Amino acid sequence: MNNFLFVASENDAISNCKVGGVGDVIRDVPRQISDRGDRVHVIVPSYSRLHKMGKLKATLNFELRGEAYSAQLYEVAPKEQHKNITHYVIHHPEIEAGSIGGVYHHDPYEPFFTDVIKYTIFCTAVAEAVRQGHFGKLDIIHLHDWHSSMLLFLKNFHPSYNKLKKVKFVYCIHNLALQGIRPFEHSYSSLATWFPNIDWNREALKDPRYHDCFNLMAMGIRFADSVHTVSPSYKQDVLLPSEAPEFIGGEGLEEDLKQADREGRFHGILNGSDYENVPVKKGKLFQNIATTIFQQLQREPHRSKAEFLAHTGEKIVPFLKKRPKFICASVARLTEQKFYFFKRSPEALLQILDQLEEVGGVYVLLGTGAHDYEDLLKDLSYKRENFIFINTQSEAVVNSIYRDSDLYFMPSLFEPCGISQMLAMRNGQPCLVHHTGGLKDTVQHVHTGFAFDGKTYDEKVYNMVESFKEALYLFQHEKTTWKQIQVNARRMRFTWKKSVDEYYKLLYAFNPAEVRVA
Repeated sequence: MNNFLFVASENDAISNCKVGGVGDVIRDVPRQISDRGDRVHVIVPSYSRLHKMGKLKATLNFELRGEAYSAQLYEVAPKEQHKNITHYVIHHPEIEAGSIGGVYHHDPYEPFFTDVIKYTIFCTAVAEAVRQGHFGKLDIIHLHDWHSSMLLFLKNFHPSYNKLKKVKFVYCIHNLALQGIRPFEHSYSSLATWFPNIDWNREALKDPRYHDCFNLMAMGIRFADSVHTVSPSYKQDVLLPSEAPEFIGGEGLEEDLKQADREGRFHGILNGSDYENVPVKKGKLFQNIATTIFQQLQREPHRSKAEFLAHTGEKIVPFLKKRPKFICASVARLTEQKFYFFKRSPEALLQILDQLEEVGGVYVLLGTGAHDYEDLLKDLSYKRENFIFINTQSEAVVNSIYRDSDLYFMPSLFEPCGISQMLAMRNGQPCLVHHTGGLKDTVQHVHTGFAFDGKTYDEKVYNMVESFKEALYLFQHEKTTWKQIQVNARRMRFTWKKSVDEYYKLLYAFNPAEVRVA
């Protein structure tokens, strides 16, 4: 039996610990590993809340900033019990809940300042737990995004954690655009402040663009025994330099990724999807929206937010009795990655709403995130009757969107993999996507859905509107073709079994490389 440790910032196998697709991966991959007879330990931060119903397993004492730190390791109960899987959280007062889904912080003036604080404490506590043997003898430590890569710094440079050198490290890139860049010195969250008594190699750690900073994403790429993206096409994208906004590629790390590729330790493996649990009944979308808004209104302390929720509630009342003739929908964090086309070209979104209005259709968008995106969509909701912006979070509404919509709209500027299109397709829902990253690997134009692209930004936006027009035309006038697209979408299977088969073949079954220090 092999023994794994998964280290991440999110884990949807436990309650209230999911913001994006990372949580789905950390929930589903260990279950596949368990089904193969291997053992998995999964650990995430507590965010000041997740430990409260847990069982204290150990107190972890270590040194940071030249001072003694103490954190607690808790075992916590999952939503569903699975053999050979144990879930843990690390609690420390500085590992705080963030404003983004109760997980991440948004620091507009010093990016990553707060998150680097909490994830450095988290990773050091995990290293101490490994050193003390709380997970047994480990074969694989699978890290996810920059939030976990400080473990590789500790493996390479911290004399207290030489035990980590005996374990294979696998590093997953979920989103290369978020890199955890902080200065080497002169900050509360700088490397010199955290580890004043450790000799580390500045050249091996520095960001390729900002030489006075270290880059945690780069650490993962440079030091892991194996590195992978969450889709084959995203791997190919990030090997090329970015030319925003026409193309989002390696974001400054393409040379590091090319080096990993030359060494045979860089792979692109498509994420899977869960095809067993379809948790809601059909036809409950607007009922679930109404319930969510009513519940949120009862606890919403901010008047402006409450007023907008009430406005949204009024807009969906007519649809409680009579469904719109066509429902287009999106679910996503409100970020540049997901809705850059809307922010830069709101006239394109207005054209899409005009097309929907002609067929008696609505566009339902659920999400929270950056204030400028929220403000843009709120303003549009007040102006256009057929745009329903649900500015809150609700698992029930999200599941109903995947179940009840006619077209799932995913105009991502870039997309490492995307889970949403898979969840929509499993219910026979065609998707309209930007032909990028993992969306290339999952949606085929006028076969399982619709895709748009272009050589320039203007071409992309024009083709987005035209592809939407094509989808509506087929829905109205080519019923046979539309139904076949639905059938094709439903038949697609992006299984975790297939993905984890690739993990075992490409990521887990290799001879451990020597420690790489540039």
